[in-house]
Amino acid sequence: MDAVRAVAEPRRREILRLVWDVELSAGEIAERFDVTFGAVSQHLKVLRESGLVTLRQDGKKRFYRADREALGPLAAYLQSMWATKLDTLAELAEAAERAERSEGTDS
Repeated sequence: MDAVRAVAEPRRREILRLVWDVELSAGEIAERFDVTFGAVSQHLKVLRESGLVTLRQDGKKRFYRADREALGPLAAYLQSMWATKLDTLAELAEAAERAERSEGTDS
């Protein structure tokens, strides 16, 4: 599967975001999702076979990390997408806080 098709799936994009700056074990990644470990394992397999994550094995544990070089131009796209989502979340939080404050002054 090519890289674009691999990252088209939302859970795979979320896995990439999780392992963008840190190495995580398969179990640590799976804990963050509301699907089975097997489902997360399949997503990791697709990302690994697409060359988008690196795998390091330590005993029985498998550790994953995003391979930014393999992502090429997709890396910048993903980072900007995540930044936009964070900016939107921050704006929504600030608006909710302003609304709470104005409700408190109205009473």
